[in-house]
Amino acid sequence: GKRKRLNSSVLYDSDESEDSDILVRKVFAKRRCIIDEDENSRELQPDKTCSTENASTNRKQKVFATLKQLARQRATWRSGRSENCEDSNSEAEIEEEPFFHSPLTPTEGSETDCDSMKDFIVEEEDDDDDDTEHITGENQPQHKELNGSNSQLLANYVPHLSRCDHYVHFKRIVKAFLINAIDDTFLSSLYGGTRQKKYAQDMLLSLHYLDDRFIQPRLENLISGSRWKDRYKERVDCYPDVHIILKNPKYVSCQACELNRYCKFDVLLSGKLYNSRTLETDDFMSDDKQVLKVGVVCANRTRVYHNLKHFKYKLYQHCSSITELDSFKDEPVKDTVERLFSQLEDSGWIQKRYSDLEDCMNAADNFQEER
Repeated sequence: GKRKRLNSSVLYDSDESEDSDILVRKVFAKRRCIIDEDENSRELQPDKTCSTENASTNRKQKVFATLKQLARQRATWRSGRSENCEDSNSEAEIEEEPFFHSPLTPTEGSETDCDSMKDFIVEEEDDDDDDTEHITGENQPQHKELNGSNSQLLANYVPHLSRCDHYVHFKRIVKAFLINAIDDTFLSSLYGGTRQKKYAQDMLLSLHYLDDRFIQPRLENLISGSRWKDRYKERVDCYPDVHIILKNPKYVSCQACELNRYCKFDVLLSGKLYNSRTLETDDFMSDDKQVLKVGVVCANRTRVYHNLKHFKYKLYQHCSSITELDSFKDEPVKDTVERLFSQLEDSGWIQKRYSDLEDCMNAADNFQEER
């Protein structure tokens, strides 16, 4: 009995201390008071201890409601600041009660809000170039200048990804062929990597562009859609000259696809073998010729394939013939190339050759598959 009175007095003193804001409760094994998590429902005991706890719980609920009201006001104040700051690019995500509104008017607190955001806004440094200016929806010319800057970066660091007009590539190729027609070591040194000047690297880029973007993908498409045998393809690749002659039809095996059909075309292949990069010719068996009997589909495909395959070599032959007819023999190579290039461009010769290349590519793209 003595121990029970001691326990009840201790619990009674702790509950009666109203000077302290913190409620100290001691729960003993034989006397329990159950409190729910939401602080709204509670099991009450009929004795004096539970009645005193009821009063302290009400006081705690008042404190909690006051703190919750302060939190809501602070959240509303922050929301009003974020809405009135015009320089901020992102909106603050604040959870509010559905019926709370910002106590601030649009003119209140705007200066302090903008000043407080200065620490979080990173402004770009102004350079002399216009390419570093900020892009806005109303500033389209600056956007174009930035695209030009990106193209220059691609050209310097990733040359194979740089963007350039196709006709610009073609003019570089013509100028490279004019140089090589005068100095036959130019292309070999260009592919060998000994020439590192910008004009030489631009010409090398254009030559790769012609081979890898214009010609080779279309040749692969023509072969993938055909029934050509490898032996026939190798012959067409090796001989730069071709003549397709119409003959009397004969029901024989086509020498291109080896299928039995009426073949009425003779494909005459001739010319010297040459290096596909340096365009140097090989005089071994220079007078060799091949005559092959093919059908109409294989004959048409041969014409399209051969024109595109040997276009670069034919263009170089044209450039070589132009330099051979030039009468200025003692002129420096650079001056001769610039003068001849200007003449060809002014006369429309370069544009005509470029149109021929486009015709070859279009013929390859539009060639119908075999049925």
